[in-house]
Amino acid sequence: MPQWLCNQLMRAFQKKDRRQIKLLNDCWYFYQSKQSPSQQEHRSGL
Repeated sequence: MPQWLCNQLMRAFQKKDRRQIKLLNDCWYFYQSKQSPSQQEHRSGL
């Protein structure tokens, strides 16, 4: 996960901003779904 996304998620959790948490979560899953299968295997250690 990119560091900028981790930082924003931590900030959203600290502020208990559910809307922002949901948005960032959706962004992460969208980003993950767009990665090629070979990159996903490499990142997950397979």
